[in-house]
Amino acid sequence: MLSSKRNLMLRLAVVGIACAAALPAMGQTHVIDVVADHDSRFKIPGQGRAEITVKAGEPVLLRIDARKGKSWNRDGAVHGFTLLRKKDRHKVANWDLEFKAGKHEFALTAPVEPGEYEVLCTVVCSEDHEQMRMSFVVLP
Repeated sequence: MLSSKRNLMLRLAVVGIACAAALPAMGQTHVIDVVADHDSRFKIPGQGRAEITVKAGEPVLLRIDARKGKSWNRDGAVHGFTLLRKKDRHKVANWDLEFKAGKHEFALTAPVEPGEYEVLCTVVCSEDHEQMRMSFVVLP
């Protein structure tokens, strides 16, 4: 009887370890590196054309390397990052960010509504500021 209890405890421990090992894979954070560059362009290392693709509702760690443009806000912000739904141009809550020069990290959640979005810079960073935008796609 004692050995059957030990076997059961051992099996439960193995199942518990297997389940715990599977959990991080299910809820892993999507890390996104973006350069908000001095030439008023968003850039993603390794991509020719900057575009972000995420899954609906997934946790996101947005890592921004903000490089000083030709101008900046009075508070020292050199670039902004605002996410808009493309179909109606509404801002996505909690995705309206500003950065001073340097590296920044933001723990966010991807929008729950799949579709096309757009990232815009909200700080007038140079005469090319209006071109500082990129595509943001949310998959189901």
